[in-house]
Amino acid sequence: MTKICDNKSVGMLIWKDEKLLLIERKLFPFGFAPPAGHVDEHGSYEKAVEDETREEVGLKLRSLKLVIEGRKDNRCRREGGGWHYWKIYKVEIEGDLNPSKDEAKQAGWYSKDDIKKLTDKTRLYLEGKILEDKWRESPGLEPVWYQWFEELGII
Repeated sequence: MTKICDNKSVGMLIWKDEKLLLIERKLFPFGFAPPAGHVDEHGSYEKAVEDETREEVGLKLRSLKLVIEGRKDNRCRREGGGWHYWKIYKVEIEGDLNPSKDEAKQAGWYSKDDIKKLTDKTRLYLEGKILEDKWRESPGLEPVWYQWFEELGII
């Protein structure tokens, strides 16, 4: 059964020693991104942050602060998922990184220089200079996060 998109998403910016936690998504949409997820059954944006942080990277939420929100056109694999209203939070965590084997190919801490390299690859992908099969093998930053990182001044 196809899940219907609620068009509401959260994203979690988790910094440690000036490095940002990113996962490489195992499922569409492919690319590197901070932990993120739909609000749907969680009931609220804040509860989704708590649950998705635990589910995707195995970390416990200590605190969260809303840093930006807005609507972005971005596809997900759910029916009706062509756009989302996002709330992006800066999140303080505790615990040891333990990424979901179902959702992440890998996870790690990325410097701004590392993130710049991923965004350079994303730019080439968006310009049609990297084909879909090559993108899946070795992606850059997930395109919606390319937009958010520009707005936030991370890139």
